Amino acid sequence: MKRLALAAAAALLSATTAFAQMAELKIMAPASPGGGWDQTARTIQSTLQAEKLVSNIQVENVTGAGGTIGLQQFINNSTGGPAAPIVGGYGMVGAIIANASPVTLADVTPIARLTGEYVVVGVPAASEIQDAKQLAEAVKADPGAVTWAGGSAGGADHIAAGMFVKAAGVAPEEINYIPYSGGGEALAALLGNQVTVGISGYSEFASQIEAGTLRVIGITAPERQDYLDAPTFVEQGYDVDLQNWRMIAGAPGITDEQRDELVTLIRTMAESETWNKELETKGWVNTYLDGQEFADYLAAEIEQTSAILSELGISQ
Repeated sequence: MKRLALAAAAALLSATTAFAQMAELKIMAPASPGGGWDQTARTIQSTLQAEKLVSNIQVENVTGAGGTIGLQQFINNSTGGPAAPIVGGYGMVGAIIANASPVTLADVTPIARLTGEYVVVGVPAASEIQDAKQLAEAVKADPGAVTWAGGSAGGADHIAAGMFVKAAGVAPEEINYIPYSGGGEALAALLGNQVTVGISGYSEFASQIEAGTLRVIGITAPERQDYLDAPTFVEQGYDVDLQNWRMIAGAPGITDEQRDELVTLIRTMAESETWNKELETKGWVNTYLDGQEFADYLAAEIEQTSAILSELGISQ
């Protein structure tokens, strides 16, 4: 048993050393700066550097169409490149369907699911809307008059908004949803009073919530979260339970050995104290899953999300 443990440790050291000796690790964040995918990529970057797992790491932002523009560029330019991963998540699954993307997540190499984050619905502090009941009443009175700022069409924010209006007794296709390329842009629209409601991951709204400029109407968790003093939609009588997971994937065409090295690197990062402190700070839930288990999970999520989008009238 001791020899096996030593062998496993040696293999782990060998894999991480191989990556650490690479000249560069270039992570694509297929969204604008400030959003959840950008934050994920930059947290990976800072953690790998802090843990001395990789010395030179760059993050590249490519915006548009729920990550599908970045995904297509990634596939076109990075095929066969073991040092060029991409981050993404649940929102990309829906955006691929909603935008009829010519490329899909079946074209990349699944590495790991990293985190999960519940979606928060908020309004400016001066808004007359105080809770989920009042938001539901406003939507029922005039669905088109209530404008929602969130991430890309077909993403987690869009689906959560559709779930809420359906729970409120309104046809989801009547929602007046305005998609933005990232949480930062959606937040700016909300604080600029360009929209009625903002919807995004907690981490993207956290600073404004803490500053008191943004009031939380509800969070899409099944129960209250320690990091947020706000009610869930479930406890307010609206069945909206949704977690936005985020992942990292490798380029198409890499070898099994290169994939395994990348899995080992990311697993080592995910087990580090640095990474887990970042998760706690940002309100991200550790939902780490890698290898074939993650590949199977991703395939199931694609199938399930397609069905949800069809039911909510969001798919195209």
